[in-house]
Amino acid sequence: MRLARVTGRVVSTVRCRGLEGVKLLIIQPLDAGLAPAGRSLVACDAMHAGPGDLVFWVGGREASMALPEPFVPVDATILGHVE
Repeated sequence: MRLARVTGRVVSTVRCRGLEGVKLLIIQPLDAGLAPAGRSLVACDAMHAGPGDLVFWVGGREASMALPEPFVPVDATILGHVE
């Protein structure tokens, strides 16, 4: 799991089957000191996050397992909020 800050939302008019109703957010990955680490990316939201939230996320195969429909083509999913 990695840290990120939610920086925006994505509006999509066409989605893959299984991703209907899943919110897409833009996240900025962060390092341990909460400084930006790498480029922003789009992640599915499994925890109702919003812009400005500090979240943790997973990438790769595990990203699809947290969504209502498993085995969908996603690369990143937000799994929780950081207090």
